[in-house]
Amino acid sequence: MTRNASIFTGLVLLLLLLMGINICSGSIWLWPFGELSPMEQQILHAIRLPKALTALLAGAALSVSGLIMQTLFRNPLAGPYTLGVSSGASLGVALLTMLSTVSGLAVSGLAVSIPIAACIGATLVLLLVLAVSKRVTSNVSLLIVGLMFGSIAGALVSLLQNFANPDALKLFIVWTLGSLSSVNWQDMQLLVPILVAGTVFVLLSLKPLNGLLLGEDYARGLGIHVARTRLYIVLATGLLAGGVTAFCGPIAFIGVAVPHIARGIFKTSNHRVTIPASALIGACMLLVCDILCSLSVHTLPISTVSALFGAPIIIWIILKNKK
Repeated sequence: MTRNASIFTGLVLLLLLLMGINICSGSIWLWPFGELSPMEQQILHAIRLPKALTALLAGAALSVSGLIMQTLFRNPLAGPYTLGVSSGASLGVALLTMLSTVSGLAVSGLAVSIPIAACIGATLVLLLVLAVSKRVTSNVSLLIVGLMFGSIAGALVSLLQNFANPDALKLFIVWTLGSLSSVNWQDMQLLVPILVAGTVFVLLSLKPLNGLLLGEDYARGLGIHVARTRLYIVLATGLLAGGVTAFCGPIAFIGVAVPHIARGIFKTSNHRVTIPASALIGACMLLVCDILCSLSVHTLPISTVSALFGAPIIIWIILKNKK
């Protein structure tokens, strides 16, 4: 067995182990292979299983979208939210909470509509970025435009927060902290197709991504259609990052840090290796973060714990590049 095959086998086994621990751990320890009471069966099926699966899917999706963003912009600090998808989702949720203030909607009823509002906001920003990507030829220009869209959406969110009532504002802030436990089986029926569609665009970009590692001119010399590849990458990122953000809220640093861990472990930048590696490592990392959240006396936001993992890695990347 080759070195890469051994590492992949180890990652798969680690993923299965973490899935098991994630399902068992929480305020009530469950042993799914033993005899469970009706209440424990309900907790296992309705809460623990969808939460663990959501952690797996979200970690993989954010890590892969972060990897392809870093390749597209040739920037080690690029991530899944570089193009403003997260800010668009936040704007959608902020608009929803603002409408609740104006129309007097019950906050409890808003919780069901939040993923829909986030999806709409993320989609609108994605469509704007796609429209711009057809008009600009430089990836740097696209990066700047994406950041500007994010800044505009962020400014509008701050403006709307001034007019929201305390209950609606609290609901919005809780969403921004990120949560995996809010995703149920019904939500999964929408989330999974979105992530599958994003994965299809990643696979369509697999070969061109390796060409982009050496620059656009080199990629064109290999016969790669750079504009079409960029379109696929933007679509993939919008679907993967936008889908996760809509249902789980913004989750920090996973998409930026994990691709560097994958390249460091496998000692290669070949996307045929780093894409599945990033997916596995990202899923494992988010499962670990969720386990730490569930073991805490007070429930911690998933974005806070993931930042504690990811931020030191980002600092290390900056210090390494200075050397």
